[in-house]
Parts: sequence; C-alpha cells; structure tokens
Amino acid sequence: MNGAVDKQIEKWLTEAELALADTYAAIERVAKLNQRRVLDAFHEQRVSSVDLQGTTGYGLDDAGRDKLESVYAQVFGAEAALVRPQIISGTHALRLGLFGVLRPGQNVVFATGKPYDTLEGVVGIRRAAGSLAEWGVDYRIVPLRQDGTVNLEGVLDAMDPATRMVFFQRSRGYASRPALSVAQLGSYFEAIRRHRADIVIAVDNCYGEFVETCEPSAVGADLVMGSLIKNPGAGWMTTGGYVVGRRALVEGAAAAWTAPGVGGEYGPTHDFLRPLFQSLFLAPHTVSQALRGSVLAAYVLERLGCTVSPRWTEPRADLILSVRFGTPESLLAFCRAVQSAAPVDAFVRPEADAMAGYEDPVVMAAGTFVQGGSLELSADAPMRPPYIGYLQGGLTYEHVYWAVEQICRALWPDQR
Repeated sequence: MNGAVDKQIEKWLTEAELALADTYAAIERVAKLNQRRVLDAFHEQRVSSVDLQGTTGYGLDDAGRDKLESVYAQVFGAEAALVRPQIISGTHALRLGLFGVLRPGQNVVFATGKPYDTLEGVVGIRRAAGSLAEWGVDYRIVPLRQDGTVNLEGVLDAMDPATRMVFFQRSRGYASRPALSVAQLGSYFEAIRRHRADIVIAVDNCYGEFVETCEPSAVGADLVMGSLIKNPGAGWMTTGGYVVGRRALVEGAAAAWTAPGVGGEYGPTHDFLRPLFQSLFLAPHTVSQALRGSVLAAYVLERLGCTVSPRWTEPRADLILSVRFGTPESLLAFCRAVQSAAPVDAFVRPEADAMAGYEDPVVMAAGTFVQGGSLELSADAPMRPPYIGYLQGGLTYEHVYWAVEQICRALWPDQR
C-alpha cells in the first residue's frame, strides 16, 4: 500500500470526525439518559454487595438473581424478567418466548418478513427436530414493504382467530431493510391492539438494546427477548440471555426453560451475578462506543465507494451496518480485514463454511474475547448474492477507528 493511499484514508477519517461531531454528541446524550435509567433501577432495587454472591445446585432462594431480574424489568419498562446465564443465545431466548406462549392449533404472524436464519428451524420453516411445526403451531410471514416498513394492512389481514402472537424483529438481521425504531414499533403495536386486544406482541430485540432511550416493552410489547453476548452484556458477559415482559408470559417462558411447575424458581447463578449486574451497568456506555464506530464506518466506507445502510446521516435503531459488495471476493476481503484488526486471532483467515442454524455457508470475522460476542467488533455474512457484509459492535470507538483504516486498505480498488 503506497503513502498516497494511506494519506487519503487518514483524510477521510479526519473529515469523518469533524462531520460527525453533532451525531456523536446525540449518541452521548442517549447514553447519559440510559445510564441514568440503569442507575435509577439499581438504586430503587437497593442492589448491594450481598446480591453479587450467586448460588449452586438448584439455585433456590437466590435473592441476588431475583433482584437482578427486578432491575432488568425496571430498566426495560416491563412487569417481569427472566435473566439467566444458561440461556445460550438470542435464538434460545426467542425459542423460550415462542414455546412459552404458543399452543397446538395456534399460529404466529411474522410482521417483519421472513425471520432470522437461526429462527427458521425453531419455527419449522426449515425442517428441524423439536420445531413449533412438530407441535402443531402454524405461522404466517408478511413481507415488508419496498421501503422496509411493516405492511400493517397485510399483518392485520394475516391474523385469524387462531393467531396468538404477532412477532417483530427489530434489527435488520441478514436483510437489507432498516432496523425499526422504538417509535415505529409502538405505532404498529397500537394498531394491532385496536384490531385484537388479546394478541401477544413479541419482539426480537437483539442489537437494539440501549441504542434509543427506551425499549419495545416500554411502548407496548408483551415479550422482548435478547442475548447477553450482545448489547446488554457490554462485552463483559460470556454467556446468557433475557426475556422481559408481562409477568404471566415471562413465567411461561421460564417454564419452557426449566419445567412446568418449576419455572424461574430454579436456576443457579454460580459466579455470574457480579458480571450480570456489572455488564448491565456498563451497557449504555459500551453501546454508545459501538454506535459511534458504526457511523464512522458508514462515512468512510461511503467515501470508498461502498453502498452502506444506514448511511452516516441516518438515525440508528440498532448496531448493524450493512455493506453491499456484489462479489464474494470483495465480501471475503472485507471480513478478513475486520479479522486482521481484532485483538484475538488476528492472524486467522476467515473462510465461508456451513454453520448450524443457517441455510447458506456463512463467513464470520470475530476475533473476540467472547465466542460469538457481537457487541465486540465483528462482521459476518451469508455467502449469497448480492453479497452483503454486516459490521457490528466495537467495545471502544478507538478500536473501530483503526479497524476502519484496515478495512479501507483491504478494499482499496488496487488491492481487491
């Protein structure tokens, strides 16, 4: 790479930081409000050092765990919460919500189009042992409109007397559409409630936590689910997931997690309570670091000629930045550049391969301290046209800054 190229990349980065000053300030304001919300919950629930100890065995009478879940419920604007290290992923948390609510003969309407790849097996869109389809639960998929908004009329038309749940995916996942803001979701929830007051509204909240000043449960969602190795874990949690929402529905998810009649009363926390509390405390700031990195990457990659979404001028409702490449070679070069900027396994060369839960081969760049910890700077993509890469995370803005420089070098036209 010649000096002229390095100077051009440095110029773009300098321009970006000047152009993004107001955007960075807005992100910091959101982080401050979210930090206050978390602190208020800690104070109201009277979190103490005794609550950080944990339990073993069955985990009965775990006062710290119960207080943690009260804190989560308050932060998310919900009645109750299930927050456990034994929930291994966002898909696992979503599975608990689905199986906790849906019964044979009922159906679920997916309001945001085809669900994320790993949920296809859970639902039975793709054949898998133990799916909802095996239990006699049907589904309807309502495609989004061309502009990426929810086809509300189509959702209402898809609902019938057997419909028990309407499901929203807040983040874009592996789609090209924009993420949905909490305000947008709230307007959809209101319309659905007017149509059917008894319906259960569920939200996949992965990548969206603390991006805005409230969560979907605060504007009418009955169940909200996510992973602790994403936003709320702040890069600190090594495992875990959460389900928040109406108390009866959270209890149903807890019964699906352990056993009917046992529910959330069981579940040891071992040595996890301290990091569970601490990660939630850190999450508003860490998410703001990733958001600043995302808009920086959007600005600079646009200067390089890439098509990105959302653009640096557009508001964020999740952490994900999609970058359209058009060819598998450019997509692989992008992922390899992200890997080369990682603190762990920077020497590894990512290749696309089959992965459990995905229909297409997937390439993943994740030189992370936590396996699959996508609040850490990472990138992944299904290897299918139009070859879009998805960049997310960044525990520190400074790390994303240097990674963007590395990505630009790898994608510079003479290097492809």
